[in-house]
Formats: sequence, structure tokens, C-alpha cells
Amino acid sequence: MGRMTEILETNGARIAYDTAGTGEPVVLIHAGVANRRMWDDQVTALKDGYRLIRYDTRGFGETETDAVEFSNRADIAALLDEVGEKAAHVVGLSRGGQIALDFALEYPARVRSLTVAAGGVSGFDAPEEADPAIFEEPEAAWKAKDWAAVSEWETRYWVDGPGQPVDRVDPALRARVHGWILTTYEAEKEEGTPRPLDPPANARLGDLRAPLLVMIGTLDDPGTRGNMRYLAETVSARLEVFEGVAHMINLEQPQRFNQVLRQFLDEVSGR
Repeated sequence: MGRMTEILETNGARIAYDTAGTGEPVVLIHAGVANRRMWDDQVTALKDGYRLIRYDTRGFGETETDAVEFSNRADIAALLDEVGEKAAHVVGLSRGGQIALDFALEYPARVRSLTVAAGGVSGFDAPEEADPAIFEEPEAAWKAKDWAAVSEWETRYWVDGPGQPVDRVDPALRARVHGWILTTYEAEKEEGTPRPLDPPANARLGDLRAPLLVMIGTLDDPGTRGNMRYLAETVSARLEVFEGVAHMINLEQPQRFNQVLRQFLDEVSGR
């Protein structure tokens, strides 16, 4: 989107990020099949009322890291310090959603609100988990470093949706995410060693104080759907269900995603 990439140096990493807009800050945490560019539509839709802060996590996009042990939560705290914000609304999707939830539990004073879309709850195994056998194909391809095969499988699973036809979504959207996945694998970047939240989120959901919005798509992976329903029910949070949508909710239905997110942010902000 032509925004200038800035670099935060912290704990052996050079984290790429950018900001846009003015108003209360919103941190956007990308999925494991993407990079910070997945939030382009959200930045465009929200920048008139909020300050959008997005970054590439270690191992993705333009971020580089040494082989160090690190905390994804501490990286967000360092980013907030870098941009001069004490607290922010935190939004994460997929892997980013789990990171966002963990951050809200470890740094409660720095989270104005929390949005978890198609994410996970660390320490929780949903009873609806997918058959492990379906992951044998990508695991074999990953071991062989057949990045083309891994990328195509992940695109089928996370973009099309498990068992869905390959022409279900816009071909341009599908190609975009496929390109992100393939680029990440081909780069074979150093990722560092992430330090998990201890105890994990599932053991401390009762401590969550931030207003919470949860989003799921009905065509998503069963484990993800189970995690999100469990999270929403456990903390009595708002659950927004996207019918006929798979994992990449913000890309499949950006207009509705933006509308729901903005309404939530405005409510929390007292607008």
C-alpha cells in the first residue's frame, strides 16, 4: 500500500512495521499463512478513525531475526514502546489471534480491547480436532522441503477450506495468499525460538479483563471453530459467525469484517 516500512530492533530482531491513520491505536497481528500485508483492507477502512500499527512477526515478511529465544508478547510490548503507545486495541487472526490472546493475559494493562479471529487458545485441545491423517501429506512435503506442495496444500486447507472446491473463493485472493505462503517457505528464514505463555491461556482465561470479540467462519478447520466457540463461551464474549467463510475471514469478507470490527472498537472507545 506504499506505506513506509520502519524497523524496530529488539532482542536480536529487526522487526518490520508500519503505521497509518490517527486516533486510538490498533495493533494488527497477521496469520501464519500471511504477513502484515493481509491487513491492507482493514488499514484502508479504519485509518480515518484509528491509528493502525501492523508488523511482521519473526520468520515472516520483511522481519529478520537471529537464532535467539524470544517472546512474541514481549515483541508487541516493545513495538508499543517504539511507537509511543501505552496501550492499544489488539487484533489477531489465526496464529496471530493466539498471540493476541496470550499478550492480553501477560500484559493486561496494555490492552484496551481484544479481537481474536479464527485463532487458538494455548493449552486447549478442542474435541472437534480434524483427523490427524489429513496432515500427513503436508508434513511429508515439509520434510522434503517441497515448498510448492506445502504451499498448495495450505492454500487448499486455509483459504478454500477443508473439503471445499478450489474455485470457492476469488482466484485473485487465493493466488495472493498462496504467494505469501510460498514466499515465506522459500525464504527459509531464521525464526528464532518462541517462548510459550506459561501457564498457557486456557489456565487463566478467568483473568482476562479486556473486552473481547471473537470471530469464526463456518467452513474453517474444526479445531479452530472449537477453540473460538470455547473461548467465547468461557469468557462470555461476543461471537460473530461468518456463514460460508473459511479461515481467512478478513480477506473473504472484508466489508463485513471491517464493519463488525469498527462497531466493536467504537463501542469500547465510547463513540
